[in-house]
Amino acid sequence: MSAPIDRPEDGTPTLELRGVNKSFGAIQVLHDVHMKVYPGQVTALVGDNGAGKSTLIKSIAGIHAIDSGEFLFEGKPVTVSGPREAAALGIEIVYQDLALADNLDVVQNMFLGRERKNGILLDETSMEEAARDTLSKLSVRTLKSVRQLVSSLSGGQRQTVAIAKAVLWESKLVVLDEPTAALGVAQTRQVLDLVRRLADTGHAVVFISHNMVDVFEVSDRIAALYLGRMAADVPISQVDRPQVIELITAGRSGDLGIAPAEAAAVEV
Repeated sequence: MSAPIDRPEDGTPTLELRGVNKSFGAIQVLHDVHMKVYPGQVTALVGDNGAGKSTLIKSIAGIHAIDSGEFLFEGKPVTVSGPREAAALGIEIVYQDLALADNLDVVQNMFLGRERKNGILLDETSMEEAARDTLSKLSVRTLKSVRQLVSSLSGGQRQTVAIAKAVLWESKLVVLDEPTAALGVAQTRQVLDLVRRLADTGHAVVFISHNMVDVFEVSDRIAALYLGRMAADVPISQVDRPQVIELITAGRSGDLGIAPAEAAAVEV
């Protein structure tokens, strides 16, 4: 595995969005979105279907160019106009479909499209060592062999491989899109432990989930989207579950959330 990542240690967010807007034709999907994601922390991104989570994540990934606003990475303004630029910064997205090839083994999947070569041949030994090292540093013990075909793995093991693949590439920000969806209790436990270990190894993690039990178990911060507006982006210790549900469904809970006048305008 590569050398340890040099990250700012002055409290600077790994990712900061300021006033981000995004429209598709006449439909504005993101409205003046502000968000901060810190190294060593899990930030839960929550919101109802249609709140704008997917558009926000695809904007971070460089799939959708933002219309206006600022994108700061480790405190420096950047322009992300494509997935390659996002990856070069250290942004890795683990989508819900995982994008794994069933007919390849764990090592081949982790290096898919970024294979190491020794002359004209694949450097299988180097890739296998790096895969083992990455899994070991994440304390993954659920895989019998890194040469197992992905088709033979459980849902939780597949999530593990997808997350380890993201970590392998010197990632600084890892975005996980519904990683526990459709998993059983034991597999969910494995994935949640891995999410927490990602943060504990210094990564900034965005954890997208509809499961409030999972959110409150692993998250340090919570960012609640309501109809394309950021209703709250706060430490999770400042809110409880009913407040978060109110933020998701109404955009406001007590004194927290979007302004009453704005909320009324949104609902019209």
